[in-house]
Amino acid sequence: MMTDNHYDNEMDSSALWIKDTPSVSRPGLSFPGLSRFRSWLFPALTAVVLLIVIIALGTSNAKTSNRLWTVDQTVSNMSDIIQSLNASLQQAHETANEAKRLQFAVENNKVQLASVLDALKQLSALDSLSKAVASLKCSLEHIIKNSSVVDGCCPLGWEKFESDCFFFSKLSLSWNDSRDWCDKEDAHLLIVHTDKAWDFVIRETASQFFWVGLSDWRTGRWEWVNLTPYTMERRRWAPGQPDNWNGHGLGPGGEDCAHLHFNGRLNDQHCSIKMRFICQKHSLRV
Repeated sequence: MMTDNHYDNEMDSSALWIKDTPSVSRPGLSFPGLSRFRSWLFPALTAVVLLIVIIALGTSNAKTSNRLWTVDQTVSNMSDIIQSLNASLQQAHETANEAKRLQFAVENNKVQLASVLDALKQLSALDSLSKAVASLKCSLEHIIKNSSVVDGCCPLGWEKFESDCFFFSKLSLSWNDSRDWCDKEDAHLLIVHTDKAWDFVIRETASQFFWVGLSDWRTGRWEWVNLTPYTMERRRWAPGQPDNWNGHGLGPGGEDCAHLHFNGRLNDQHCSIKMRFICQKHSLRV
């Protein structure tokens, strides 16, 4: 009984061990190139993937760079705009300050203008008073002389002839200054058209030189000071005049202004020379 059990145990143990049978390559099924292909396939795939990643990153970097450049340009433009706005704000601030100064000046000027207006009113009152005094004087003269008020009167120091008043100055001025002086008196340099007026003027100017309202400096033709044309009368001029002599040594220009010679005849002379003058205006009616 013992022997049978031992045999059975050995049979059971040998039955559990099975020897591995080595693999045998079958003829016609061997692929040596496949092993080599597998050996470089993975690195190649890895390289391709890396190349794709690099290209993708490069493209992304290029786009990013372009975007950054665009952003930089935008920022630069914004900086210029901000600077321009700052400059405009500064100018606006200065303009506002200037406006405030002008407003202040206007307010001050209002006060000054009010003062000037008051002064003008006072002057107007004085002028009215002066005219009233002149009118009263004229009336008194007519009463004293027993003459008609229609004849009119002249300011003190002026000589009356017909309907005009004449002022024979003792002051010596150039022709232009003489004209201006007469203008300030609401008068003008002498303008004579009649023989009677010429005779009156010549009697008053005997032995003296006096500027009259004749010149040719403006157009080269002789004209009266009120710009009316002058009709040449040789009998009124000294012999050989006007001659427009240039040897006077008084600066540019010839003899462009006329004056009464001591002999009562006209003569042309350089306008800068100072001599007496004759003003003329209508007499005052009261």
